[in-house]
Order: sequence, then structure tokens, then C-alpha cells
Amino acid sequence: MSQEKIILGIDPGTTIMGFGLIRVRGKQMQLMQLNELQLKKYDDHYLKLKHIFERTLELIDHYKPDEIAIEAPFFGKNVQSMLKLGRAQGVAMAAGLSREVPITEYSPKKIKMAITGNGNATKEQVAKMLQQLLDLKELPKNLDSTDGLAAAVCHFFNAGKATSTTNYGGWAAFVQQNQDRVE
Repeated sequence: MSQEKIILGIDPGTTIMGFGLIRVRGKQMQLMQLNELQLKKYDDHYLKLKHIFERTLELIDHYKPDEIAIEAPFFGKNVQSMLKLGRAQGVAMAAGLSREVPITEYSPKKIKMAITGNGNATKEQVAKMLQQLLDLKELPKNLDSTDGLAAAVCHFFNAGKATSTTNYGGWAAFVQQNQDRVE
């Protein structure tokens, strides 16, 4: 009997948070859920963070993922955007850590490389490859959900491999690995 596990992939964002869930049995992946949390209607950044936290908890409580894969914010030119993305990622991670679900963070380049073989692939290329891999009938209008799904699939492809990703098994592990942040 092959071991089964559920992986939640998250593409954090303050306008749209994309997520995808896959069930893994042995070497087979099966799509469970592909969706997004729309945050455009909220003007208050803190309210957006609250919704990200709550939706992530809902996903964890409903689907009981064994692991979470999350896309790390990319380094852009706009520092304010980077800070907002980092906060969005942080509250999603906090939700996972509060339920003691192990979290692994992947850079956008690493995710694209795992899915397409090209670290500079476009969102559309990633989505098309996921469509083939998971036999998706159609792609969503916004590709944030496929970006979340891509994080989960990347995590599946990297299972058992030594990587340079950051892995947190709970609050204690997070604190242990981030001593420079502790006062």
C-alpha cells in the first residue's frame, strides 16, 4: 500500500492569493483543489492579511494537508510591494505553523524550473505544463491559482531531494532557524 499525502501550495499576494492542493499516492499526483482568494475589494492592508490568515486556516482545517509549499516573494524594485508580499507570505506561514503543518519555501525560479525545466518560464508556460501534468480541462482566468498549484507540484517533485529551500516544522523550528530575528 502506497503512502498518501496532501500538499497545499500557496502563491501569496495582497490582491489575489492563489492556492492549489494535490493528493500524492506513491509517484502519482491528483488535483484536489485549484482556486484563489480575491482581495481586491478590501482597501485596508491589515484586513487583507486577516483574510489570508483565515482562508489558509480554513484550507488546512478542511483538507488536512501534510505539508505546505509556499512561493517566496521575489525581489522587485518596489520595496513597498515587497514588504506587502512578505507580510502576506508571513501570515499564510503563521497559519500553517499554528496548525503545526511543515512548510517549505521555494523561490519563483525554482518552482518554474521544477515545472517547465526553465527558471525564466512565463506564468502561461507554467500553467500549460500543469494543465498537461494534471489533466486540467481548462485553465483559470487568473493564473495566481496555478502559481499556488505549481508550488505544491514543485514540492512533490523535490520530495526526498536535498534542496536549499527553507523548511519549518513548527514555531520552535522557525525560531531555531531564525536566531538573528529573536531579540
